[in-house]
Amino acid sequence: MNPNKINILNRKAKFEYEFLDKYTAGIKLVGTEIKAIREGKASIAESFCEFNNNELFVINMHIEEYSHATYFNHNPKSERKLLLNKKELKKLEKEVKNSGLTIIPTKLFINDRGLAKLNIVLARGKKMYDKRETIKDRDNKRNLDRIKKDFR
Repeated sequence: MNPNKINILNRKAKFEYEFLDKYTAGIKLVGTEIKAIREGKASIAESFCEFNNNELFVINMHIEEYSHATYFNHNPKSERKLLLNKKELKKLEKEVKNSGLTIIPTKLFINDRGLAKLNIVLARGKKMYDKRETIKDRDNKRNLDRIKKDFR
């Protein structure tokens, strides 16, 4: 697998949350973690971000143990530090504390230089009626596409 083709998504996030701001953050990893990510063995489906001593950490991000490692392997569910500018960290921390918003990872990828990056989003949780509206819009779009296809 080409390392530049690694693209691990959090598909549920768009349905569960309303996105406000997007950021790209680096991740502090150990050697076996980056090797497992390059094999595509990671999941960000249940993960979220949290502040601890003015630093941002991603919680519940699952990176499987590297298959060719010995006893130096990593813990699959450990907290991982996210690397952002101080200005971005202060802005995010202020938004999270004051407005009750949350930070959700949406995409884990490897950039051109071979570094693991995480797209994070400042988000607000959707209410049940918002979710129903999203489902209705998606179904209407699908039906409209079918009708357009029949007329071609």
